[in-house]
Amino acid sequence: MTCRDHLLSRRNLLTVGAFGGLTLCNFFRIRSVMADQKNYESKEGTAKSVIFIFLPGGIAHQESFDPKPYAPLEYRGPLNSIETSLPGVRFSELFPQMAKIANKTVVCRSMTHGEAAHERGTHNMFTGYRPSPALQYPSMGSVVAHEFGPRNNLPPYVLIPSLPTPYAGTGYLSSSYAGFSLGADPANEGFRVQDLALPGGVDETRFTRRQKLLDVVNEHFKQREKSDSMEAVDTFYERAYGLIGSPAAREAFDISKEDAAIRDAYGRNQAGSRMLLARRLVEAGVRFVTLTYGGWDHHDNIAGAMRGQVPPFDQALATLINDLDSRGLLDSTLVCVGSEFGRTPKINATAGRDHWPKVFSLLMAGGGLKRGLAWGTSDATASEPDQDPLTVEDWATTVYHMLGIVADKELMAPGNRPIEIVDGGKVLKDLLA
Repeated sequence: MTCRDHLLSRRNLLTVGAFGGLTLCNFFRIRSVMADQKNYESKEGTAKSVIFIFLPGGIAHQESFDPKPYAPLEYRGPLNSIETSLPGVRFSELFPQMAKIANKTVVCRSMTHGEAAHERGTHNMFTGYRPSPALQYPSMGSVVAHEFGPRNNLPPYVLIPSLPTPYAGTGYLSSSYAGFSLGADPANEGFRVQDLALPGGVDETRFTRRQKLLDVVNEHFKQREKSDSMEAVDTFYERAYGLIGSPAAREAFDISKEDAAIRDAYGRNQAGSRMLLARRLVEAGVRFVTLTYGGWDHHDNIAGAMRGQVPPFDQALATLINDLDSRGLLDSTLVCVGSEFGRTPKINATAGRDHWPKVFSLLMAGGGLKRGLAWGTSDATASEPDQDPLTVEDWATTVYHMLGIVADKELMAPGNRPIEIVDGGKVLKDLLA
């Protein structure tokens, strides 16, 4: 019997009695496996931050990043397509600014899963897992918060403008890893982040005195009760004080500090203001930003709906990628644009498209990805993947890899149950620079 016959998994090594009756061969094998566990410690990768731009409702791939100009009209749809700076790749006519910088992006046109309900598709894209009735999985942002924690007195995970779905939450992890919600839209006049400024009549000296008093109260209760809620509240206050007490942290949330020309370039609207704030936050040190924009559940009049929402989005997204690039931040900031699924191949009776998870598009840029890459294709009618299907598990595993997180690392769910961050995905090395 060889050493290979005695391979032990990480989980088996934790089993009571696993070390009984060791041969010399197994001793060295175990020592090697234990040494490998150092590789499961999360260390910053090429992507220091992520901006995950989620388009709720299911944006039509045919009317965005995977038009089919040669398909029959009932499949092609009502919009024209345009050439991009990426040879052989066409975008919808509504994305002229993104078409110009497609050579800075990775366009994935073969994303696929089997969940046609909004909630289930959304769960997939935020967690990397299919929904389960037995367990609520944590979002990618919360996993990043768990693995790395805060940087520069800023929350590790921020939601713009607010929690878009429960699946963007902590799942089975402690609530202390929840995203920091703005509580207001940065496009609003006089935008201010909730609870970020000192209350009226409270100066810095009084603020510090209150903090010390709260520390005494917290310690009193912590000695009498141990629970996730107590630890989460303690962590919340610690981070809140760090935010309020740091001028640099407060300034990161203040888009009024930007030059008028930059604000105009992004657009003084929801898409522009949200993406500008996202750039300010990752520049200041936030690790993961989830940004939502629009509503893309276009069962009716898809042409009119897209014409209303896409132009400001196209302008803001192209400006974000160019702005990150000009500041030297694109190579360390991963930008992902995704939705819970795509839309049906055929236009329906009300000039819209219905839910379709079999194939849809994902656009990414930066963070250590190649520039100017088209990954995967859909078939001639955008009905299913044709080449290189991209699963949610492979996509999530690749994102975690770029961040420096090993996706099959096990986190502990309630009942001391070890759960892999992603189950069964692989790193798509062909996407990486």
